Amino acid sequence: MCLERRDEMPVRVLFVRRNVTEQVSEQREQRRALQDALMQAQHANQAKTTFLSNMSHDIRTPMNAIIGFATIAASHMERTDQVRDCLKKILSSSNHLLGLINDILDMSRIESGKLQIHNQECNIPEMMHNLVNIIQPQVKAKQMEMFIDTYEVTNEDIVADPLKLNQIFINLMGNAVKYTPAGGTVTFQISQRANFRHGWGEYIFIVKDNGIGMSKEFVKHIFEPFERESTATRSGIQGAGLGMPITKSIVDMMGGEIIVESEVGEGSTFTVKLPLQLQDVEKTAEQVKELEGRRSLVVDDDLNVCDSVSKMLKSIGMRAEWTTSGREAAYRARSAHEEGDPYHTYIIDWQMPETSGIETARKIRSAVGQDASIIILTAYDWTDIEEEAKAAGITAFCAKPLFMSDLKAALLAANQIGDPEFGDAGAVWTQTDYSGKRLLLVEDNELNREIAEVILEEAGFMIESVPDGTDAVAMVEKSEEGYYDAILMDVQMPVMNGYEATKAIRAMHRKDVKTLPIIAMTANAMEEDRETALKSGMNAHVAKPLDMELFMKVLHQFLH
Repeated sequence: MCLERRDEMPVRVLFVRRNVTEQVSEQREQRRALQDALMQAQHANQAKTTFLSNMSHDIRTPMNAIIGFATIAASHMERTDQVRDCLKKILSSSNHLLGLINDILDMSRIESGKLQIHNQECNIPEMMHNLVNIIQPQVKAKQMEMFIDTYEVTNEDIVADPLKLNQIFINLMGNAVKYTPAGGTVTFQISQRANFRHGWGEYIFIVKDNGIGMSKEFVKHIFEPFERESTATRSGIQGAGLGMPITKSIVDMMGGEIIVESEVGEGSTFTVKLPLQLQDVEKTAEQVKELEGRRSLVVDDDLNVCDSVSKMLKSIGMRAEWTTSGREAAYRARSAHEEGDPYHTYIIDWQMPETSGIETARKIRSAVGQDASIIILTAYDWTDIEEEAKAAGITAFCAKPLFMSDLKAALLAANQIGDPEFGDAGAVWTQTDYSGKRLLLVEDNELNREIAEVILEEAGFMIESVPDGTDAVAMVEKSEEGYYDAILMDVQMPVMNGYEATKAIRAMHRKDVKTLPIIAMTANAMEEDRETALKSGMNAHVAKPLDMELFMKVLHQFLH
């Protein structure tokens, strides 16, 4: 009996020891798992903080432009042209802000590699001038110098995603301004090179600043997702956050390349190379008969600008010369006038180190009188110097970056050739007469309803409005067949949403509801929202805030 017990005891002790060891091991694994979970939670929390911080900067960029130009417009209500110009810039900045918000809401797609490029016909000069409007208030607030120039851009009309391109340049220019001290300089150069692929062009965009720069170690990580940038604080620069990774993703998706060069205390240079498809129908630089053989003088302290603008003038048919000195320009103006072969047009940069553009214009007017046209080039808002400039004899202004279409329009306006550049063609939604067409507007927000009613009534529509889906169903039920030409349906409403209302209308026992156009007009702007709208029986989906040109195109599609 005793022997048997002695044999069993070591086995039992061994089992107990094994159980204890396993329990200890499990506890260690649990602790490791808890520590990992805690670190991940802390990491995610830090990433969220970094994300919100960077988004605050990115959102404030266009908001600053919107508030600034709204303030200017409110202070100069009596100056119709200036107010109109401010409103155009506010609209441009608002559209960029909307695009930024869309990208914030679309973060899941960016992280999962589902970011999409939506190509459409667009215009490089229009995009670049919108960029200047957005960045300009920050540059002005920091009393910085901004130079934006183009070199040999022969194809201005392209097929690309304008929102994504805008996002690239806003991120790069916004950071250049942010990380450059007051009084510094930011430059943006745009050039085009030949592309061996037929129907494509090679575009190079260079953003350069003389700001605080970055260390070589930080540059290695600048395009990593913002989650990895949370501890990367070097030389006073916090993590690049969301902007740079998205910029790199967009450039990669477009088949391009982005290169960074930077040194601490010396500034940074970002070079973006993009292959962009050219539009089938391009706006060419046709010669202007009225200007053929006319003599012109370009005055700019930048040799590249002088060369580029001179080539543009020659392609239009003018005899082009240039100088980098305002004093020399005045001397040559006097000599040409006395020799009987005067300059017909002067194109002068506003900001030159030796003699300003306005002072140069004043000296030229003193020498040659009022016969010649003088056009001032500037990357800034010229409303601040408009009165002084006109008093000095300036004929017209032209915004940098200068493209062929801009130069041609300025020359035509300065010489009163053809139609005025800024003719009042009216709002886009007033171009087609929809008189007699009746719409049912279903919208629960009173302000949104008022905006839509004003716009649609200006286009000639008869509008009947209701605040909820239940009211919309009731209005259609009691109306005669064919009474409504279309229904504009909000989606999120308190009692019956737009999807349910659409299904109820489509299910009515009457012929007209089968073909009646029902268009979703909603702030639910994601791709899945569009698909849900179509599945519910709607014909189209238009996202708020409304792009009026797109909105009217959709209406035109179903009502003509």
